Order: sequence, then structure tokens, then C-alpha cells
Amino acid sequence: MAFAGADSRSLKILHVLRAPLGGLFRHVLDLTREQVARGHRVGLITDSLTGGARAEQVLGELSGSLALGLRRMPMYRNPAPSDVRNLLAIGRAASELQPDVIHGHGSKGGLYARLPRLFGAAGRAVRAYTPHGGSFNYRPGTPIHRLYMMAEGVLERATDLYLFESAFIQGCFENYVGHTDKIKRVVLNGISDAEFEPLDPAPDAADFLYVGELRSAKGIDTLIDAMAIVRDRSGRRQTAVLVGTGPDQDQLTQQARSLGLDKDIFFPGAMPAREAFRRGKVLFVPSRAESLPYVVLEAAGAGVPMVSTDVGGIPEIFGPYADRLIPCNDAKRLAQTMIDIQARSEDARKAQAMDVRAYVQSKFHITDMADAVIEGYREAIRRKSKSPAIAQSPVAASS
Repeated sequence: MAFAGADSRSLKILHVLRAPLGGLFRHVLDLTREQVARGHRVGLITDSLTGGARAEQVLGELSGSLALGLRRMPMYRNPAPSDVRNLLAIGRAASELQPDVIHGHGSKGGLYARLPRLFGAAGRAVRAYTPHGGSFNYRPGTPIHRLYMMAEGVLERATDLYLFESAFIQGCFENYVGHTDKIKRVVLNGISDAEFEPLDPAPDAADFLYVGELRSAKGIDTLIDAMAIVRDRSGRRQTAVLVGTGPDQDQLTQQARSLGLDKDIFFPGAMPAREAFRRGKVLFVPSRAESLPYVVLEAAGAGVPMVSTDVGGIPEIFGPYADRLIPCNDAKRLAQTMIDIQARSEDARKAQAMDVRAYVQSKFHITDMADAVIEGYREAIRRKSKSPAIAQSPVAASS
């Protein structure tokens, strides 16, 4: 049989990621389901320490459709001794399964997917990488950012295909890692038809809403500070629901308490996004760093009135309406925006939300995303099949 490069051939695809939660996990799940529906054989390798009951449920439901299986192992965000054991285990899995594509997601998944090649791992698999922000979200010029960019430069030699989820992240790569002759594609995240069904807030919806991880990079502390400013300027109390979980929940709870907002801000935990969107009248995305966040896509698709910071790939989602975005880390500006948006009628807020929805519907669909990823795989496979090293490979000759 010829090398796995024929465009009509079903592919064997192994996705590697760390934490089974957040937008990265949602992206991998969407890709996996779409790839399986197209007749490809897919497997997942992910962390066993995070994700909780929700990840267990979702992965359990998905596992029956994974022809290449589901493997979970302890993975840590930062470098750890267990990385060596995990790399060996992933190498054994690749040797056993002989995938056509090993697709790493995020910094740790990208490391696991690509590093073995630097140590002589052969095989027919092309190595694809989607950063999902990851190491590119650290503040440029800091020691940790320089270290991660050096690592990205080393791993470039082991990469066949870059699938950037936003033009912003591709620009970060070019600015901080440099030129590469490897295949590069911007493949925008996409959402499904069902997620373009408009939603209205519940009758008891809070004034303000946040949906996402509770951690520093999301800028939730700025939102809480802004709420205190709004209260002091307007003379009346506002309510907010902060949906999600994360490492900074205790710190945020204490901040709300210290500002006298503990009876006005509620932390209901994690829940499906569309359920969460009905908990508030206006969604706030006060992030300090993002790539192309699903919560913004999902809220836009549902026609949810939204205020967001101008960071990362968010302007790509807002498109012609990007001038509505505001700076991050500016509680006073955010507070004034909160006051201004409350002064508008519900119809005016909804009309602006529907503008963004129409743009997102034209550019960010899950089918387009999945098709573009597969096309990227096939281009990388074709290029690899023409390599002299592959042409002489026993694996290529016997495939």
C-alpha cells in the first residue's frame, strides 16, 4: 500500500493534550467528533488529574467511538519528572497504533507530540501543533516567556504542520519564534448550528455575568473592582454571577468580601455555556490574554450582549465591530462601560449583539474548522511522503 497520503484515505489521528477542560478541551472534542463522523480513526491522550466528573462523563461517552482508544496519565502544567514517563508511554502508543497524524494541543500536548522526533523517533506520523495560546500568552520579555519561546524554536524542527487558531497567535509565533518553512495555517475555531440559536436572559438574571475559568489571566479581579466603582458612582447595588471554577476562586471571593460585594457576587460553579448565558443580562470578558476564546464565540452565536477586552484574537471574532472592545486592566474604563450599557434599552443591547452574531455566523463554523484541519493534515502528509527519508523508510514501504 502507498504511504498514507491519498486524499481519499481514512486517517489515523492521535490527539495529545493536557487538561480535559476549558476551550482547548472543547476544541479537541469538536475535532474528534467531526473527524470520527468523516470516517477517520481517532484516539485521545490526556491528563488523568484534572477535569473532574464532567471530563469523566464526556470522555466516557466518547470512548466508544475512539478507534485508537483513550489513554489518560498524570500530566502537570509545569515541567515534572513524570514527563519522561509520559513521553515513553506516548512513544509506545505511537509505535503500536502507527497513526498518520499526532496532533499536539497546547504547550504540554505540543511538547509530548513533537519532542520524541528530536530524539530519533521515526514512523510515518506527521506532527501537528495547535498552540491554543499556551506559552504564547506569557508577557513578552519576561524570563518565562523567553524560555518558552526558545523551547518553541527547538520544537519547530520536529513540527510538520502548525494549525494556529487565530491570526494573532500566528503573529506571536512569527514575532517571538521566527520564520519557519513548515506548513502554517490559520484555522479559526468554529461552533455548531445549534449554538447559533439566540438566547434571552432568565427573568431573574443578574446585571452582569462572567463565564470561564477563575484565574488571573481572565481579569476577573478587574471586573470586581469595576463593580465597586459602579456601586459608588450610581449609588445602587448591582449583581453579578461568575460561572466557572479555577485556582483563584478563593482569592476572588475574598476580594468581593473586602469590597463589600460578597452579597452581590455569586459563584455557582461550572455549568454548560448556554445554561450559564441565561444567568446574566450582559456578559463581560475582562481577559488579559486570550487566543480565540470559545466563550466569546458561543456568546456571540447565542446573541448575548457582551463587553470584552481588546486582547488576543478577540478582535478577529468581533470583526467589523472590534471598535466596541475596551482595554484590559482598566477598572475605571470598565466601570464606565458597565454604566453606559445599563443605560441602553434591552432592544438596543440585543441589536448590537445580533450584529456580532451575524458576523460570527459567516466566519466561524465547526464544519469549516474540521475540514480545514483535515486539509492541513493531508498537505503535511503529501509533503512528508515526498521526503527522501520517508521514501526509503521501511514503515513507508510496508504501509
